[in-house]
Order: sequence, then structure tokens, then C-alpha cells
Amino acid sequence: MNGATGPGAALAAAGVTIRPAGPDDAVAGVTPRWVAFPETTREIAAVMRVSAAHDLAVVVAGAGTTLHWGRPPERCDVLIDTCRLNEILEHEAGDLVVRVQAGVPVETLAEALAAKRQELALDPPLEGGTVGGLLAAGLAGPRALRYGTARDLIIGITVVLADGTIAKAGGKVVKNVAGYDLGKLFTGSYGTLGVIADATFRLHPLPAARAWVVWPGAAPDEVLAVVPAVTASQAEPSAVELDRPDPDGPCAVAVLVEGAAAAERARAVRDLLGEKARVAAEPPRWWGRLPEPGRPGPGPSSEPGDGVLVEIRTVPSRLPGLFAGALARTDAAVRGSLASAVLRVALPAETDPAAAAALVSALRAELGDAGRVVVLSAPEPVARRVDPWGHVGGLALMRRIKDRFDPDRRMSPGRFVGGI
Repeated sequence: MNGATGPGAALAAAGVTIRPAGPDDAVAGVTPRWVAFPETTREIAAVMRVSAAHDLAVVVAGAGTTLHWGRPPERCDVLIDTCRLNEILEHEAGDLVVRVQAGVPVETLAEALAAKRQELALDPPLEGGTVGGLLAAGLAGPRALRYGTARDLIIGITVVLADGTIAKAGGKVVKNVAGYDLGKLFTGSYGTLGVIADATFRLHPLPAARAWVVWPGAAPDEVLAVVPAVTASQAEPSAVELDRPDPDGPCAVAVLVEGAAAAERARAVRDLLGEKARVAAEPPRWWGRLPEPGRPGPGPSSEPGDGVLVEIRTVPSRLPGLFAGALARTDAAVRGSLASAVLRVALPAETDPAAAAALVSALRAELGDAGRVVVLSAPEPVARRVDPWGHVGGLALMRRIKDRFDPDRRMSPGRFVGGI
């Protein structure tokens, strides 16, 4: 492992399980030299201290569901795999609080909480992910309209910084980095500030009942015309989602109503949407998932992650212009929240790179300063043509924060905004 005194030997001596990396460990095409499997926060710190001493670049991986998002790292020496950080450390059911290690699968956490009639109301759009990956990618699902995103639900965090320092913020503080809200900073940071070891979340009781109102087909302008009335209605929907798999076909809309008298409130929403809408006990198949690229029909289709995936965040008033403009001139599949104005757009892998780049440019031009268009993932020919993040007004501040937490640029270097 690189000699008796080299970094490989130092990693092996740190008391953490280490193995040589292989092609299957590549991060967006960049293969690390070693993979580390820490089981505790202190073991993460040991890996980070060795990495600091030998100037090793570190990338963190959970289940790998979003590891291809963002830019490839400029370098990657050590991949920290969090699969053994898999414990639910505390669940204070009476206080609606849970503390969980970063490698716990989201589905495992959901099952444990459901046994106590509670939930973490984030609904990530990818199956199989971990809590740490959910935070690092800043994922949230349809019910962000009612419950907020991960930044709203996280109330405490333990992180390991690039030099091996263990820092905590939020509940039960042991050591805090003065002046920073670590939970909010690390959420959506793509692993560029440090390693998330565990997180504490505010929970919600499971709703007494749920009902979905499904409107199977309508033109985008019809859908957008009625959404404000649905969102503002006394039915108090938890989510209003759209699915447009084919730009030449109709949109489907689904509205979630939760809590007391859910069925009665759902019928009120149905009346707002019209006679084609129906009340259902289960969500439609596409609910809360990423859009599926490619037109429906016979033959093979692209798998999620093979094509171009773009996220749009704006305000509801700008959605009609997008659907009448750039989104009307593309074969992209569109899915997401109408009420929160967060849409994800998917193009198949075989899309011409110039056309994909043109769509991103058109979306950014139409939104201007009224939103963000981020290329979450794209094949390499597309990635060469487009900045995944676009213009970011707070980039100078973000660079200063990066310098504060990782001055030597060893944490996922280059993967985030502006090459951070």
C-alpha cells in the first residue's frame, strides 16, 4: 500500500478498514486510490487527519445514488464509504426528534420511525439513498410545500472537517464552529466542506389519513390556471405535483391532502379541478420520482442517470412562461412541484449535446434573476458545453466559506459551484 511510510500505510495504521479502490469506486469517472469504511465519528476523524498529513483529496459516498451529480472531482485519493455508519443513535419519540448516522438508508429510517407513528417528511426522489447523501445533495420531495426542505428539518449535526476536527452544532452541542449554522451550510454542499457523521432531525406524526386527487390529462395552461386556487384552498394540500412525460401530450396533476377529514377535503379539491379529476387512496406511479427521459412507447428507454437531468427553482408566477417557452420547444420530460415551483427536467442520453446546452441556456435566459437552473447530471459531451450551476450571486461568499472550512481544497475539490 504505497510503502511502509507512505499514505497507504498511514491509512492502514489509523485503525479504520481500508481497501484498494477499483473501477467500480469511481466518482463521476475519477477513480480513488483507497476506500475507507469508518464505523464511528472518531474513525472518520482518523482518516481525515491522515489525509491532511499526506495531502490526500477525499470524497464521501453513501449509497452512490447522487454520486454522479455535480462536476467530477479534480482529484480523489480516498473515498470514504459511510455504509458502516448505519445506526439510529437516538429517537426521542416524545420530543419528535431523531439522531441518526449518515450511512443509514432513508428507507430504514422511515421504517423505524413509522413503528412509532412518526416520519421525517422529506420524500427524497431517489430510492436507496442514505441520510448523509440526502443532506449532501439537498434533496427534498413533493411535501416541501408543507414541511419544508432538509434545511428546515435538520436541528443538529456532527461533522468532521478537513483537518480531522470534530464539530457539532444544534442540539446537545459539544463543540460548535462559532458564527456558522453547520446544518444549513452542509446541506446541499456536495461534500465540499467536510464529512457529515450524523444529523438530528425534527419529526412529524404520521398523518391520520391521506388522499390524492389525480387529474389525468390537461394542457399546461389549464393546469397552471387552476393551481393557485388549489394551493390557497381551505383543503390545505401538502403537495401539488405535475408530470409531463411527453411535450406533445397532456400533463397529469396529483394533489396530496393529509390529516383529519382527508377524504372530504380531497373531494373539495376534486371539485376545483373539474369532472375529470378523481380521488384515490394511493399516489400515481410517478409521484415523488425523478422524470423519466424519452417518449413513452415500445423499445428500450433511458435509465435515470443516463441522460441530462436539470432542476429548475423559481416562483410560481414564472411557470406559465417556461411552459409556453423553452419547455414547449423540447422533448424533455418534466416532473415536479407546481406549488413550490421546483421542476426537474430530463432529456434522454442520446440527446444532441448542443441541443441540451441550448435548452439550459434558454431556461436560464427566460428566468433571469427569478430562479436557478442547475444541471444535476449530464453525459460528458453535454457537461463540456454547459456550466452545471450557472451564475451564482453569492459565489464570493461561498468561496470564503470553502476557504474557512477547507483551505487546502481537499474535500471533493471542484465538484460544487464555481469549481469549489
